[in-house]
Amino acid sequence: MTLYQAVADRPTSRHTTMDVVTVVAASLLLTLSAKVQVPFYPVPMTMQTLVVIGLGLALGPVRGATAVALYLLQGALGLPVFAGTPEKGIGLAYMMGPTGGYLLGYLPAALLAGWLAERGWDRNVFSAMAAALFAGAVIYVPGLLWLGSVVGFDKPVLAFGLYPFIPGDIAKALLAAIALPAAWKWLSAKGMN
Repeated sequence: MTLYQAVADRPTSRHTTMDVVTVVAASLLLTLSAKVQVPFYPVPMTMQTLVVIGLGLALGPVRGATAVALYLLQGALGLPVFAGTPEKGIGLAYMMGPTGGYLLGYLPAALLAGWLAERGWDRNVFSAMAAALFAGAVIYVPGLLWLGSVVGFDKPVLAFGLYPFIPGDIAKALLAAIALPAAWKWLSAKGMN
């Protein structure tokens, strides 16, 4: 059971109005998280990875990944939902740039986080931290492969697209690891799980 299922308190159905509203709201939250930036080189650090992982952990694999897919669709259609848009371009042109692989990595990250949440990994700080770190690591696989194909693998791809972001990603995983078990504890105190 995910946090969403515990709060929704209804038979599981993927096609209800509440599900649709939740997925749309989650995609909008993801847009807002892209606009919250901490100056970093070579790419500003945003709160997107925290929200992607949090959506997977809270909503489960299907709803979390659907929210991420909707966000990516909004971006592909030219809406300025990504970090640095519209200044750095919009739509598919932006998605084909150096950060495109990371954007693609959001889908399997949300799926993995949701899958782990369904197995109870979001219930305590240690397993939630592990779930957040695993899901975050998934983002780097297509991200680094794509970055290398764009800038060239003869360049220091790991120095550009991995090493500078590790401390921030650990901090974001820690935030998720604190927030999710706390939410479960609160729900338990209210008798909702």
